[in-house]
Amino acid sequence: MLIDHYGRAITYLRMSITDRCNLRCAYCQPASGLDWIPDDQRLTKDDFIRLARVAAALGITKIRLTGGEPLVNPDILEITAQIAAIPGIEDLSLTSNAILLGKLAGPLADAGLKRVNISLDTLHPEKYRRVTRFGDFDQAWQGILAAEKAGLLPLKLNTVVVGGFNDDEIPELARLSIDHPWHIRFIELMPVANSQDWGGGFPPVDQRYVSVQTMHEKLADLSLVPEATPPNAGPERMFRIPGAAGTVGFIAPLGEHFCARCNRLRLTADGRLRSCLLVDKEISVRDALKSGADLKLFIQKAVEEKPRGHKLEEHNCPDSRCMSQIGG
Repeated sequence: MLIDHYGRAITYLRMSITDRCNLRCAYCQPASGLDWIPDDQRLTKDDFIRLARVAAALGITKIRLTGGEPLVNPDILEITAQIAAIPGIEDLSLTSNAILLGKLAGPLADAGLKRVNISLDTLHPEKYRRVTRFGDFDQAWQGILAAEKAGLLPLKLNTVVVGGFNDDEIPELARLSIDHPWHIRFIELMPVANSQDWGGGFPPVDQRYVSVQTMHEKLADLSLVPEATPPNAGPERMFRIPGAAGTVGFIAPLGEHFCARCNRLRLTADGRLRSCLLVDKEISVRDALKSGADLKLFIQKAVEEKPRGHKLEEHNCPDSRCMSQIGG
């Protein structure tokens, strides 16, 4: 078991299996000027599988495959099948924009994937294209339905709330949970190297943040009632519209400081362990993977260096990498 200096059991590893993406969402990466990690610096499928085995032996029970967009990795099905078969891995999930899920949801389920989280920031096709910079809403929606049909459940839809862009859609998005057994999750915008101008149709940086308290105010008419949060559920706070099939959740790194419940490590596509999304410090394991060194020592060191919490309230914001380079 991995226990950090603050008594938190670290049981969850997020593995970014690529920094590449078929979209370019405004809050995730700049419209231009961002180079992909060179091929010779990215981890291979064997690297990811090896590190997952070592992590499981140390007590990691939950792994999430992220990106970029993990489905653009040509080895996604083999990575999924190999990690799903590792003893001790009880929950293998994936975060996606759903664009490729229409054809891959079934094969992923067959390979052993348990469930998916899908980014969906708006229900309006024109706004979807604007925030993703060239995405097709209908293609993403068909991917969501394909994931549900394939049994990748519970299906979670993640909405990053941006003032002046989609904060007016919060009730509309929440109502998806009435007829669908989906988890609609609203996420405060995290200041991760995304303070640049996003272009036309977006607010300036000082107007983008919407607190979780404001989100609740916008949902007052839906009479949300608290829902019991499952053990080791992480930072989410869950609610339900009375009588709804699904739930509504909130992830609020600023409005509700959740660091005391953090149980995760992150691995970037170029082989760096990051113990906090919102702190730039990283530990490289790429050379260790290539040389056959003892990876346990690196994972244990990352846990030992995990901070008590982020420093966002002190305006200490990470800026060395954008979200797509970290893995979210």
